Amino acid sequence: MPSFRYQAITADGSVQAGSLVAPDRASAVRILAQKGETPLELELSAADAAAAAGKRVVRPTISRADLADLMRELATALEAGLPLMQALRTVRRQAATKNLQAILDFVIERVEAGVPLHQAAKEYGRPFDDMTTGMLRAADASGRNAEIMHQLADLLERSVELRREIVGAVIYPLMIAALIAVSVVILIVFVLPRVMKPILSASLELPLPTVVLMNVSDFISSWWLVILGAIVMMVVAARSWLADPMNRLRFDEFLLRLPVAGQLIRDIAVARFTRTLGTLVSAGIPILSALKIVRDTLGNAALTRAVDQVSDKVTTGQSLADPLERSGHFPPLLIQIVNIGERSGRLEQMLLHAAGSFDRQVNNSLKIFTRILPTILLIVMALVASFVLAAILLPIIELQKAVV
Repeated sequence: MPSFRYQAITADGSVQAGSLVAPDRASAVRILAQKGETPLELELSAADAAAAAGKRVVRPTISRADLADLMRELATALEAGLPLMQALRTVRRQAATKNLQAILDFVIERVEAGVPLHQAAKEYGRPFDDMTTGMLRAADASGRNAEIMHQLADLLERSVELRREIVGAVIYPLMIAALIAVSVVILIVFVLPRVMKPILSASLELPLPTVVLMNVSDFISSWWLVILGAIVMMVVAARSWLADPMNRLRFDEFLLRLPVAGQLIRDIAVARFTRTLGTLVSAGIPILSALKIVRDTLGNAALTRAVDQVSDKVTTGQSLADPLERSGHFPPLLIQIVNIGERSGRLEQMLLHAAGSFDRQVNNSLKIFTRILPTILLIVMALVASFVLAAILLPIIELQKAVV
């Protein structure tokens, strides 16, 4: 339903400005008339005007860490006894960035017009995802706004911490891989041809490693533009291929089957699934709605499909533990915890307790990954360096023999 901004003359002759929600302009005028006010100006809000004109509204956004801080500040203000509108305005006055100010201005305008907070967040779009709007909806419905917003802030902060841990774990191996690639290209393209000039002038028969490396060097030097274009085309083709849902599913299933990386991906998804589901259920969101929200936080199409299948089974009246076990993607510990939680009626508490255990498992998997991957890359670098050195030294040795 659209929102209208207005200026009107009240019954005592003063001019009052505000906003209201109505199906159309005529209904908005009738609402003002029923309140004894005569409209001077009445127009659609900026967002609704853009939507009515068929324009795609691009709004500023904030990071997940900033969203967690926003939820924490709102929860603290509500916990102090402030009404929602006053809490929003208080946080707005303290907003440090223009993007955050723009977000709060939009939310305040919509809430002031009578729209619930979760609906205002959903209308704004990013950074408010399904999980955030679902938690805010639960807060509005239960009346436990401060408590649930604190839970949401905890969930967002843990998500940010997990992402930082993953980035910190892979940045060193990626730097090693990049250095290996750059070093090999420099050796093949620039160093090798200069070293080989005196050897080639001696008309000696070159060893196989040298022949291979020289051919690679000539190919890269002659066709580097074509190679660069081919790499770009391969990236575009891969993205297009992954855009197909079935191809994405096959690729994500392949990732889960990888020896070390697959276990890490699974552990991260399980930890996120457990904490998010436990938080949503504890906030009063029904289990089916919670599963639909959780599916979008896993980051893997194979696991997303497994959660969809679990949701379908739960819809038919089955327990949550049985379809989780049949999917084959979730660890026995999680299935046992869910089973006990369902039988005891303490599902959300069991999930939140188990989330800490799965977080520790993620940390262990990250440690294993960060120890194994650099070792593998160093072995690869040693093999490549050995091949290049052999390709350079063998003809030098042959040249020395010929001179002797």
